[in-house]
Amino acid sequence: MGMVPVLVNDQNLNRIKAVLAEKHKSNKDLAEFMRCTESSVSRWCTNAVQPSIKPLAKIAKWLDVDTRELLVSAK
Repeated sequence: MGMVPVLVNDQNLNRIKAVLAEKHKSNKDLAEFMRCTESSVSRWCTNAVQPSIKPLAKIAKWLDVDTRELLVSAK
């Protein structure tokens, strides 16, 4: 699964954790769906690493949200 280390001053770049909470889903639920470890999901949720675009799109589809809702606006 493609992951990109955060290189931007520890900024939050994704909203995966928030959207999981809004949808009443857990890290474990997402890990099972993505067939990855809970540790990987935890690193996405804490913005330690970022999922690449294909996994991000898959997560958005599973959560029934637009992919853009998983990203923090650059504005």
